[in-house]
Formats: sequence, structure tokens, C-alpha cells
Amino acid sequence: MQTVLLPSGARIAYDDLGPRPGTPVLLVHGHPFDRSMWAPQAEYLARNGHRVVVPDLRGYGESTGPAVRGLEDFAEDVVGLADRLGIGRFALGGLSMGGQIVMQTVRDHPERIAALLLADTFAEPETDEGKVTRNQAADRVLAEGMTSYADELLPKMVSPRTFRENPEVTGHVQKMMRNAPAAGAAAALRARAKRPDYRDSLKQVSVPTLVAVGSEDEFTPVADAQLLHQLVASSQLVVLDGAGHLPNLERAAEFNDVFGRFLDQDHAEER
Repeated sequence: MQTVLLPSGARIAYDDLGPRPGTPVLLVHGHPFDRSMWAPQAEYLARNGHRVVVPDLRGYGESTGPAVRGLEDFAEDVVGLADRLGIGRFALGGLSMGGQIVMQTVRDHPERIAALLLADTFAEPETDEGKVTRNQAADRVLAEGMTSYADELLPKMVSPRTFRENPEVTGHVQKMMRNAPAAGAAAALRARAKRPDYRDSLKQVSVPTLVAVGSEDEFTPVADAQLLHQLVASSQLVVLDGAGHLPNLERAAEFNDVFGRFLDQDHAEER
């Protein structure tokens, strides 16, 4: 683990794995997780010749800094980290809220993006009802902490099959959520409630894009992924059977194979 202080005042903890040639891959975790969410992918890709940078978002894991006001703050941290590491263009991937941070980064800094992974996420702005719900959740975690909130989310985060049959993954997901700093999680919930509509900017995307989703995802069902696939003309859509909201953990081998082949297919000439 390394840390870097960004101009925003955020001190970002990150892992930087793998060789330096070729297009780096930067992966953004979801809420309320940390960079260990991407451990299977980071290890796999690094073993197969990719440089992989995986940060804790500001306010999560081991990263600190001023409370974010909108997803644009997270996007600036992503680009700021790349700048500090001397990275120009990079493949950028995110899951759930991480996918929306990816979309914000594409909107604000399209020239930096060489390829995209959008996993278990959606492009529409928050509904009025959703804004109320997210702000209430923020109030709750500040008042009560993360434990009960995390335990209630857990059965929806993974598929019923994963919940029954894979205690290692289920335990990892629960631990990440319980350990998330309440202040950071609350700030992110409020920021996410204010997010813009990303659909128009996605129509402008021309870089290779992989859209992935678990077949049993309750939060962002397959229909949401299909819309992303329709919006991004250069995209591929993959549905990971039997996985819920976290197919990169629930079906890690399949996810790694799909993502690795996507990167090798589209960037072999750059490596």
C-alpha cells in the first residue's frame, strides 16, 4: 500500500501492481467498500502483464480528506492520482457507485480514457424518492454507525446462491461494509443523490467498453446494463450467471477471464 496527497487535500491510499509497459488499468470500488473489492482482478491482471492501480476512494478504507460534495470530487481524485503517478491515458473500470464515478470521469476528462469497464451500475440521475432515501441513509449511518446498515444490505449485495454457498466472499463483503468509515459513506451517499444524468455523455464514448452485470443483481438489474450497452456504441455486454451485485467477487474466475480477454483484445498493440 502507498499513499499520495492530492491538490484536493485528499490523501489517497492505493495499490500499484504489475509491470509498467502498456496501458495502465485503474479500478474504482463501490459503496460502501474499499480497494480490496478488486483484489481478485488486480492480482490476476498483474500476473498477466498489466499495470493495475487500485485506490481507496476519499473517505473509504485508508484514504482521508475533505468530505466529497459530488461525484465530481471523486473523479478529480481519480485523475489527480493518475497525474501523480505519471499516467496519461488509462483503462478505467468501476462497479456500482464506482461505475458512476467512472461515468463522471468520462464526462469531465474524456481525453484520459483508453477503455472502460462499467460493472453493475446505471446512468440515470437519482429520482426524487431516491434522493430522500440516500439522504436518510446518510443520516442513519452517522447516527448509528455502519454495522446494522451493512448487515441489512448484505443479502442484497450478493446472490442467494453466494450467500448460502460462499461464506468467504460473503464474509469479505460484510467486513468491508462494516468497516467503512461512517462519515465517508454518508458524504458519498449525499454526493450520489446529486449525481447528474450520464446518458448523453455515454453516447459520445468511442473507446472500447465492457459492460458487465450479475444475472441476479437486485440493485442494478440486467436491464440497466442493457441500456448502457445501447448507449455506448463500442460496448460489449456480458451477463455473469448466478452472481448478484458483486460478480467480480462472486464469480471471480469468470469475471477475470472476461475482463482480461477484453483488455488483451483491445490493447494488445499497446503492450
